[in-house]
Amino acid sequence: MKLRKFYGAGLVAIAFQLHARAATPCESLANVKLTNAKVTSSAIVAAGAFVSPTRGGRGGGGFANLPAFCRVEATLTPSEDSDIKIEVWLPQSGWNGKFQAVGNGGWAGSIPYPAIGTAVAAGYAAAGTDTGHTGNNADFALGHPEKVIDLAYRSIHEMTVQSKVILTEHYGNPAKYSYYNGCSQGGRQGLAEAQRYPADFDGIIAGASAIDQMRMHGARTALNLLLNKNPDSVIPAAKYPMINVAVLNACDAVDGVKDGVIEEPLKCKFDYASLLCKAGESENCLTKGQVESAKQMTSPLK
Repeated sequence: MKLRKFYGAGLVAIAFQLHARAATPCESLANVKLTNAKVTSSAIVAAGAFVSPTRGGRGGGGFANLPAFCRVEATLTPSEDSDIKIEVWLPQSGWNGKFQAVGNGGWAGSIPYPAIGTAVAAGYAAAGTDTGHTGNNADFALGHPEKVIDLAYRSIHEMTVQSKVILTEHYGNPAKYSYYNGCSQGGRQGLAEAQRYPADFDGIIAGASAIDQMRMHGARTALNLLLNKNPDSVIPAAKYPMINVAVLNACDAVDGVKDGVIEEPLKCKFDYASLLCKAGESENCLTKGQVESAKQMTSPLK
């Protein structure tokens, strides 16, 4: 019986070694065959040597503290009008055996390098995407419904599917667990993943999720039109500190503690008309139009 156990353990060890030898070196990942996708670059980045080509994304982004990793760049084309850029970062040592996909902020439009870096620094293999367009705005959307779908949910799913293939090719083993982490637009992306592709991840962190996004965009557009309808309505950036101090002085102590934080905003009854300029405009007061703008920004939108 002991002999059979020994042989069994030996066969398992041999099988594991054979499987481990099937791992693909970083530089060879450019040859990995993907469905509706193509690896465009794969190279080792030395520890602390990564320099972000953009300023976009969310996360800590302490690149100087990153370990050496394999940086894989790929383009995904799930539709004829799709042009989704992704990056997959694979630690060369200290991998915790897990995968983390990271989300975007705002209108996306760039690879979220800081968030990918934060995940890799914690030991994860990680991936991020530009969601299929360039620029943190909606200019891409008009006349491109497939690109809108890519932003809405498809890019994160396709990135996850392809990243798992690349990860398994490189390490010779799949990740033990796969997680998603994002907030704002990224939080909404996380909820869309949970709803549409529940098998993609073992766990999802969906922070500050902008779930009713079309309503939010409508409200934002309406507010911008109201606040910019004439020059007198625009509040210069230099006046916001003055407004902040005035509101704090009026409402900070409503909760019984004066600590520089308004804990009970719904009980704050501050009247912006009290800041109306009485002897010409200055940085210490608001014009009539600016008073109305301040009220509109802090009232339910109609």
